[in-house]
Amino acid sequence: MRTKRLAFFVIVAAVLASASCSDGRKAKMAMDDEAEEEPLPERYESDDLPRGADGLFDDFIYYFASNEQLQRRRIDFPIEESLHGKATRVITEGEWRMDPLFMDAGEYTLVLNAPSDRELVKDTATNNVTVEKIFLTEDSVRQFLFTRANGRWMLRAIRMERLANHANASFLQFYQQFASDSAFQVSSLCDEIAFSGPDPDDDFAQMEGFITPDSWEAFAPELPCDSIFTIVYGKPSSASREKTIIVCGISNGEEMELTFRQRRGKWRLAKLTE
Repeated sequence: MRTKRLAFFVIVAAVLASASCSDGRKAKMAMDDEAEEEPLPERYESDDLPRGADGLFDDFIYYFASNEQLQRRRIDFPIEESLHGKATRVITEGEWRMDPLFMDAGEYTLVLNAPSDRELVKDTATNNVTVEKIFLTEDSVRQFLFTRANGRWMLRAIRMERLANHANASFLQFYQQFASDSAFQVSSLCDEIAFSGPDPDDDFAQMEGFITPDSWEAFAPELPCDSIFTIVYGKPSSASREKTIIVCGISNGEEMELTFRQRRGKWRLAKLTE
């Protein structure tokens, strides 16, 4: 694939130094203040949360989704489950079944409505976060509402909503078609798509340039299209003409960013970063 890309790629800058993935995407465990950090395993074995893991939600949620006993201790039982704003049942601790959230999916996404949203991911003052499983083809969203009180993240409620009622409903419906329909995808590209990605001749370097729609096939990434997990920091906002989707790998720490801009009521891909 990489050699194929070279035939189409328009170079506009020299090879850049390799950029490391955002440290917020790589879950780490700190065993003590002196110890070296190690990547979080796919399943966390201890039921004790490491010191400092409640600081950032990004750190906490990996442990929560990886260990059943720890998960139970961080749910405010009995927990209410609602459908379209109406309570449907109350789940007791004895009825709860371990939910791995996005761990089994291998990835989750962030939908950024503004560049400033990136700061919320690393903001230790953020005390309200929602983890969503969005069923793009079924018009439904399952939301897990977390709040932090007294320095501890807790799951407080679960609710189901129609996708049509989501703050980003219109954009998510567009994204589902973009991710699943190749012809629609090509029709939803800007005349030039800014690209940044690995240099095919040097695994330790990045390159930048532009992709045109006629060469898109060589660059088109595989995107989740039936359902996605998203993490929403604070309150989502739909009032934006630019949205960035970040697809975050669980075990490898890799990220892919797609930035879309709305012009004359139509969303188009303007930038791809791998």
